[in-house]
Amino acid sequence: MQQKAVVLYSGGLDSTTCLAIAQAEGFTPFAISFSYGQRHGFELEVAKANARRLGAAEHLVVEFDLRLMGGSALTADIAVPKEGVGDAIPVTYVPARNTIFLSFALGWAEVLGAFDIYIGVNALDYSGYPDCRPEYIAAYEAMANLATRAGVEGKGGFRIHTPLISLSKADIIRKGVELGVDYGQTHSCYDPSPEGLSCGACDSCRLRLKGFAEAGLADPLRYAD
Repeated sequence: MQQKAVVLYSGGLDSTTCLAIAQAEGFTPFAISFSYGQRHGFELEVAKANARRLGAAEHLVVEFDLRLMGGSALTADIAVPKEGVGDAIPVTYVPARNTIFLSFALGWAEVLGAFDIYIGVNALDYSGYPDCRPEYIAAYEAMANLATRAGVEGKGGFRIHTPLISLSKADIIRKGVELGVDYGQTHSCYDPSPEGLSCGACDSCRLRLKGFAEAGLADPLRYAD
């Protein structure tokens, strides 16, 4: 029987690739997504439509509302930057988001008897978010093994897998294509049109388009412009 792994799955390019990698590495993936008060729900709809089709044994959608705290262009009335973000951590950073996401994933993993958690963070072609760095992941993994009954009782050691963390966006796309990922069934835009068309100008769209260009491939998504 295959081992279980909890995979953080947003419906985006990186998390979809991560789901495919978890399967290729011999795990049965249990996908977890979050409805956290993000300004647009299109990415979540993509996740709901595709998780089982992509091989998830179960798909859990956790609901909570980070709009109560705000502080991000994704959860408050703050404009999404469309001209690039420079070297500073951009306003699309959601305070403590990956810590919250990983904590839900860790709780579900413990209930499932799983000790492997996959998250598609990247520290190369990314927006500079502090909770995507290798040192953050290492610290969270250490905490996970101190904070759980399964870890303390020695039933197993929790591992946070970050297979994309040191890859360029082009290499992530090449890996996904190799594994049969259909990137036409993903969504990355921070500010899509009401019809779900990607804006092509936000930081997430820019990184995605750059990756496809560097991989020598056409992005199958439709863009507003």
